Amino acid sequence: MKEAALRAAFPAGLAHESLAPGRLRQAAVLVGMEPGKGVWLTRRSARMPTHAGQISFPGGKIEKFDSSPEAAALREAREEIGLDPAPVAILGRLRDHITGTGFHITPVVALLPEGVRLAPEENEVEALFPLPFSDLLNPEFPVRRKGVWRGGERAFWVWPHQDYVIWGATAEILRRLALRLRGGV
Repeated sequence: MKEAALRAAFPAGLAHESLAPGRLRQAAVLVGMEPGKGVWLTRRSARMPTHAGQISFPGGKIEKFDSSPEAAALREAREEIGLDPAPVAILGRLRDHITGTGFHITPVVALLPEGVRLAPEENEVEALFPLPFSDLLNPEFPVRRKGVWRGGERAFWVWPHQDYVIWGATAEILRRLALRLRGGV
């Protein structure tokens, strides 16, 4: 997708639904879109204490010193993938997401410059790759799957990818982004 189309999907002042914090762990992720390429995702290192080996957006805990979810997402992206925040344009947020593992995630959508240089931090990130816009815009994706978790059957979204299984919170956030880019909610 071209930069103008990406910006048009996030008009200035567009409201998002923010959920009450409660006792959930507050987190922010950077949904970094590079024109002509796609949305950047990471495969978390197998050495990570939580969600090891899973596909995710750069991001993490919102610290007390972070001035906003945007500041936290940019800080985490710098730590995890070496993203220089200076040329990044924040476009807005997607609806907050609550996980079954106790996280309250604020997805911060950003436009990255074409040809952005990224350097994964090897202790946190095993792989870094873009999910192409063609996948996000394909109305056949994502697909709904079912599985058993904590003794009950759950339905969840999965984005097809030749090398990785993209599911859980990452798949849901991608689904919301895809709907926005397709002209939906």
